[in-house]
Amino acid sequence: MSIAIEDRTEALPDERFRHEALLYAGENQFVEACTSFIRAGLEADEPTLVVALAHKVERLQEALGPDAERVRFGDISVIGRNPARIIPAWQEFVDENAEPGLRLRGIGEPIFPARDLHELIECERHEALLNLAFAGADRFWLVCPYDTEALPDAVIAEARRNHPFVAFGAHRELSADYLGAEAIAEPFAAELPEPPAGFAELRFRTGALARVRRFVAEHASSAGLGEGRTHDLVLAVNEIATNSLEHGGGSGTLRIWRDGERLVSEIRDGGRLEDPLADRRPAGPSDHAGRGLWLANQLCDLVQVRSFPGELVVRMHLSPA
Repeated sequence: MSIAIEDRTEALPDERFRHEALLYAGENQFVEACTSFIRAGLEADEPTLVVALAHKVERLQEALGPDAERVRFGDISVIGRNPARIIPAWQEFVDENAEPGLRLRGIGEPIFPARDLHELIECERHEALLNLAFAGADRFWLVCPYDTEALPDAVIAEARRNHPFVAFGAHRELSADYLGAEAIAEPFAAELPEPPAGFAELRFRTGALARVRRFVAEHASSAGLGEGRTHDLVLAVNEIATNSLEHGGGSGTLRIWRDGERLVSEIRDGGRLEDPLADRRPAGPSDHAGRGLWLANQLCDLVQVRSFPGELVVRMHLSPA
């Protein structure tokens, strides 16, 4: 069954950033729909970046033949191991290729069945934040594929809420369920599961950062993290704890526990996150709070940030390798 998608953008509002969920059933449909989208871009000499699982990238390269050399490809399991690193990768692509009047094309599939529940929620948040991150981008068309055969219905429903446009078969339409930029920009307050019994806890105040670092190092060593990974976690926690002291009321609570192979470190304080993209943009020299969140995302496998009334929570996950 052919599902080649028609490039019928004239029938829909011409938005500077076009963010679209592509709903497909099985890898054959993925290859056919994405190949059609890529070839339409190549015919117009539009720079294109595809970020998907390695085996899907290989299938697209085979389908494109020699034309694959004109497309940039990336492995989402590497680029998006931590979902907060994906927007910076797209920003780099846009910055490198932006020219007046030139449309850019992208295919990004951050959500796939192997993601655990924590990663899935952060990927869905990433998909929502794309609408804010590139609201001012000039003619950037980003397609996000979702496999309706492999993903739960709830994930597909969330895709419709996070994308202004939806494509399926040869049809494109506005998403009636799209939340809108105003709702997406609100503080993210999705509940986090409570840690298991027996977690370690340390309350800290100004002057206690050395104690915080020792506390993390001891638990990282006990959990089997090597020297390099222990250093990464100590540095990440130290940065977030510093934010607590400078911007979160001068104190905080650090909790640490095991979650499977991962070691999880959580800091709670009295701060609030005003910028929903603070952890996805390199911070300037004077923006220490943003620098801490950015650095934590570069060092950790997953960072969960939640802003509740009167409380900011940052959870950092790190595996042994």
